[in-house]
Amino acid sequence: MDERIEKQIAFALEIDKVKNVFRQTHLSSHGRNENDAEHSWHMAVMAYLLKEYANEEVDISKVMLMCLIHDIVEIDAGDTYAYDAEGLKTQRAREDAAKERIFSILPEEQKKEFITLFDEFEACETAESKFAHAMDNFQPLMLNNSNHGGDWKEHTVTAEQVYKRQGKTKLGSEKLFEVTDRMIQDNIRKGNLKSSPE
Repeated sequence: MDERIEKQIAFALEIDKVKNVFRQTHLSSHGRNENDAEHSWHMAVMAYLLKEYANEEVDISKVMLMCLIHDIVEIDAGDTYAYDAEGLKTQRAREDAAKERIFSILPEEQKKEFITLFDEFEACETAESKFAHAMDNFQPLMLNNSNHGGDWKEHTVTAEQVYKRQGKTKLGSEKLFEVTDRMIQDNIRKGNLKSSPE
């Protein structure tokens, strides 16, 4: 094998490890915890399915690729729960180190392409990254809603915390934020989500 394809295959094998990174979110119907690969695949399909609700016109293939690669860094950095204040303090440093190690397995121009795409997602400034973030927020919220707020209850998450996180959903899709708001309000009414800390 030549060096280029050897690197590409090594990267493809390395990212298989993302299937072993489990998240706090559970699958629908009270299933097991989902892993990062499932989350990323689900986001990518949802992005294509819901593209008509993006606030701006987007390059949907770029959005889908962002969805597919955004959590690869968690192979090294681990999953940081959205409402883990302590973990969030070190998340950026852990993910930057992981980004450099993992994407460096690739041939140089593909490494640059993936890092650029990852950094664009993280910055959340372009139409594509905003819509990808909307998927990253809406997908676990949708699952949690299907599980009667089980993950929120387990971690004593408040509605205020959920709304704060969902701010990025609104940047990518006003329509999906309307749906998000209805889901949150419904879970407050049902007692699945506390409106404020006790």
